[in-house]
Amino acid sequence: MSTYQVLLYYLYVPIEDPESFAKEHLAFCKSLNLKGRILIANEGINGTLSGLTEDTEAYMTAMHNSEQFKDIFFKIDPSEEQTFKKMFVRPRPELVSLSLEDDINPLELTGQYLSPGEFKEAILDDDTIVIDARNDYEYDLGHFRGAVRPDIRNFRELPQWIRDNKEKFKDKRVVTYCTGGIRCEKFSGWLVREGFNDVGQLHGGIATYGKDPEVQGELWDGAMYVFDERISVPINQVNPVIVGKDWFDGTPSERYVNCANPECNRQILCSEKNEEKYLRGCSHECRVHSRNRYVVEENLALDAWKQAVESLGETFDMTSHSLS
Repeated sequence: MSTYQVLLYYLYVPIEDPESFAKEHLAFCKSLNLKGRILIANEGINGTLSGLTEDTEAYMTAMHNSEQFKDIFFKIDPSEEQTFKKMFVRPRPELVSLSLEDDINPLELTGQYLSPGEFKEAILDDDTIVIDARNDYEYDLGHFRGAVRPDIRNFRELPQWIRDNKEKFKDKRVVTYCTGGIRCEKFSGWLVREGFNDVGQLHGGIATYGKDPEVQGELWDGAMYVFDERISVPINQVNPVIVGKDWFDGTPSERYVNCANPECNRQILCSEKNEEKYLRGCSHECRVHSRNRYVVEENLALDAWKQAVESLGETFDMTSHSLS
């Protein structure tokens, strides 16, 4: 048994006072020495936690012994270390942000649940459209074979993108997927409300698909993005491949960094060599930004900064930069 475990879970269930519950739940999690991030809303709970195996087991037992949370399904990953640095429990207006004028209640409206086996069949069906409901950087690291990559930066942009491209999908069977299933609960319900007649969702998300003993993650290419210190985890146990491409030269990569420009902060795939070469800036503007974090972290002198930028064939205005 591994020393640590990582728990991924959610449950749509009414919570009367999210703010008070969040304070109480934070104290409870800290009493078990857990670390992670939990969101609490009137509509339910959504969390990722890590801790010693015995502590995570105690947490799951306590939640299942609660009448309110007895139906939570925990997706469990073994780990050799803590995957979070701190413990946060925060109240939110909604668990996942679709920013709809008329919100979706998944307890009342959602797409048809598909088991991993059923979802695999859907992927192989030429008459089925598979839509990735995650952010662009998640898709770029790994995705189901043949899945549609919406041209979005954030989940909340997905409804408008679907409306803009509805003619491509409206007469098709549509199935969707996300990391653990929570985003699809709302998104698939929204698709039904928008008039799509045959809508399905991968029950339990990619995390469940990868652990299913029948499909064993087959037809997934790349790695799955996770929101903790691991960044990525393997899914395909049958014939894994790398699909991530280095932002700068297109070579295979599964190493994510944040752009050094704090006003950009875009997540990009990049090798250590290219991180150094391009000063971790995803564009010229970010490389020469006055608050470039890579320059600060590496304690680069102004001349060295200028030389690095000019070696790329780009210009560097000394008068507009300062390392103070």
